[in-house]
Amino acid sequence: MRVKTQYLQEGCILSQDVFSLTNRPIMTKKTVLKSDLLEVLRAFLIVEVSVEKTLIDGRPFKPAEVIDEEAEAIAAETAFSTQYLNSVQSFKKLFRSWQAGTPVDTTKLREIVLPLLNKALEKPSDIFLLHHYSTKADYLFHHAVSVALLSGFIAKKLNYEKGDILQVAMGGCLCDCGMSKISPKILEKKTSLTFSEFDEIKKHPIHGLKMLQNSSFLKEGVKFAVFQHHERLDGSGYPSGKNGKKPHPFANIVAIADVYHAMTSERIYRKKHSPYKVLEMILHDDFGKFDLAALKALISGIANFSIGSRVKLSNGYTAEILFIETNAPTRPLVKIIETNEILHLEKNRELYIEEIIA
Repeated sequence: MRVKTQYLQEGCILSQDVFSLTNRPIMTKKTVLKSDLLEVLRAFLIVEVSVEKTLIDGRPFKPAEVIDEEAEAIAAETAFSTQYLNSVQSFKKLFRSWQAGTPVDTTKLREIVLPLLNKALEKPSDIFLLHHYSTKADYLFHHAVSVALLSGFIAKKLNYEKGDILQVAMGGCLCDCGMSKISPKILEKKTSLTFSEFDEIKKHPIHGLKMLQNSSFLKEGVKFAVFQHHERLDGSGYPSGKNGKKPHPFANIVAIADVYHAMTSERIYRKKHSPYKVLEMILHDDFGKFDLAALKALISGIANFSIGSRVKLSNGYTAEILFIETNAPTRPLVKIIETNEILHLEKNRELYIEEIIA
């Protein structure tokens, strides 16, 4: 919906790019508006913008005046984002109950995950925009729901049966449930963790397994995913490392989804990276640590939904993706919008895709 700038509030989410006097957007869609960004809009004399009907905390946005309704495609996208943001808030309540000592109720979790997963798999491109919604304050809850959807997507691409797709998604959602047994002072710390604090964090897979070990609804693979999602194929990782068994296939999927969403999201003490840069880092810097089939499934998802997309390059220019080669999916052929120049990012290694913007 289009709303006058004066009626905006913190937590609004842009549903379309915002332009001023140039061809480059001053803010891209999916940007979460904070006080400083609201000031920027006023400074650029932006009269009205398009925003989603739901605030970042899951509450409906009811401005004093709405100019007009968006097109059907925007409405459909907003419907998914609303369902997603509501699911994050529902998961947050569950997590708080685990912190208070309540046992994990897999039925309640299934009620959160299943409808959203079914909706996401109807239009999987929505899954690859979820990192935009993650906030520093609610990162843990966004992470759980996003990892569930990413894990379910990968499982489907790997031709898992429908029941196992849900189980893998449940494993993704529960992978950090053991964090509920970590001191809130550590979880909410706004500076880098000390070695001893990080050692406490590294115990969360063990806590998670203990929380789920008596659950009859969850397959053993889900429990392995929770326990092993930080284990790596080369024997690195935790909690078992080189002394552990080869990770379960469910764990391999959740491991990829977990690290991808973590690296593309804004966190309290880490900057986020673009999806393309993250995949490049995993492919090259972490080669041999992750299951290649699961990684290719994730990459194929991004590649399939990116042809024709507009992206922001690391030099600030906007470009359109023209072609993606299977052997270099993170470095496609692009056309610079401002100059009409054709660039092959594989041959221009100093540049990379900063963000998908449309």
